[in-house]
Amino acid sequence: MVSNPNSYTARDSAALLHPYSNARANEKDGSLVIERGRGVYVTDDSGKDYIEGMSGLWCTALGFGNERLAEAAARQIRTLSFYHGFNQKSHTPQIELAERLLALAPVPMSKVFFANSGSEANDTAFKLIWYRSNAMGNPEKKKIIGRVKGYHGVTIAAASATGTPINHQAFDLPIDGFLHTDCPHYASTATPGESEEQYSERCAKNLDALIEQEGPETVAAFIAEPVMGAGGVLIPPAGYFKKIQAVLNKHDVLMIADEVICGFGRTGNMWGSETFNINPDIITCAKALSSGYIPISALMINDRVYQPIAEQSAEIGSLGHGFTYSGHPVAAAVALETLDIYEELNLVKMVQAIAPALQSGILGFSDHSLIGDTDGVGLLAVAELVANKETGDSFPADKRVGPYLLDRALDHGLIVRALGDRIAFSPPLVISHSEIEEMFKRFGKALNDTTKWLESGQ
Repeated sequence: MVSNPNSYTARDSAALLHPYSNARANEKDGSLVIERGRGVYVTDDSGKDYIEGMSGLWCTALGFGNERLAEAAARQIRTLSFYHGFNQKSHTPQIELAERLLALAPVPMSKVFFANSGSEANDTAFKLIWYRSNAMGNPEKKKIIGRVKGYHGVTIAAASATGTPINHQAFDLPIDGFLHTDCPHYASTATPGESEEQYSERCAKNLDALIEQEGPETVAAFIAEPVMGAGGVLIPPAGYFKKIQAVLNKHDVLMIADEVICGFGRTGNMWGSETFNINPDIITCAKALSSGYIPISALMINDRVYQPIAEQSAEIGSLGHGFTYSGHPVAAAVALETLDIYEELNLVKMVQAIAPALQSGILGFSDHSLIGDTDGVGLLAVAELVANKETGDSFPADKRVGPYLLDRALDHGLIVRALGDRIAFSPPLVISHSEIEEMFKRFGKALNDTTKWLESGQ
């Protein structure tokens, strides 16, 4: 219960409707109010420090309080505080950023379109795909296939591509034209004796059957995160994307790589597409593009996507899509400085060097009585809570074991995230070995507290 009516927590409860929160619970209990951050730590309004084990929301790759990014924003505000890209207008930061992104792309790309969030980038991708189909005289080729547990944002179209029930329930979603195929979680859905390659082949065959059932002439694109983030940090099984890509090529279906979480070093390569050998036609990115310091996202399209769109815009007279803040000069300047820092740090090699500490750290919990599956790649890791270690059975949802664990983690100065029964770790890419060790020490204390609570039968 909120005790002090003048506290920021009470004022928050009175004024805000929070994303991804229980509104009634926030009225009663309020929120954790974070006032400042430095490196991998954030501090609440009472002065308590926490290791931010999720980089905020997967995004603060460079940690908190980077002075160079602050100065880049201030410098650009003084130079050109705002301009837009409508009606063939432009400015130097967005031009330079587009060039940098095209140079960094894992496969050849033709053009960049800027937006403000991963949701907007994915939504734009779908609109451009529909626009392209019309331009090519294929008005029926519009369906988008996502995956069960895939996450692509919360705008109407992006939430429709998302494959999690909470993003659909009571929102009248998904809208027509969005389909979902298998969630490729080998550990939970493979049949006895089935190898990862065989499992991947089954997933690909199911996708092929879905496209055949719908009619290949009606299916335009398939969207996938290289690693499923909000769905539970699910690593694709061996051979998965190679087999999926073959099905897409067979039916002339575009591949959209949602790199919003995986892009810019998170998986141990600049792009998750490189880690898992994906050959996308469209790439969406956000989050670490500016290290989360300022809202910006981008999508890159290859030439076979771009050319029909360009022709259609010429025929109509304009591409009728865009946002006031697309390629905002301050956001673009911060993103450019972020990319400069990544280059100077040799980010990919830095992640490759520190990743084994994260992966061995999470593996160290595999013998704990509450932990079933542990997994990860690069600086992404996950530990799954189980009620029965032998069978892998989950706790009943109404037991709220995950939320209890998160509260105990807060007690010990750690912020992580529960994705169903799976506890996710996505720390800033600049985290040190000693900070990883401390992060897992705090997690271990929270796990032990949770074990005692369960044993007490409360």
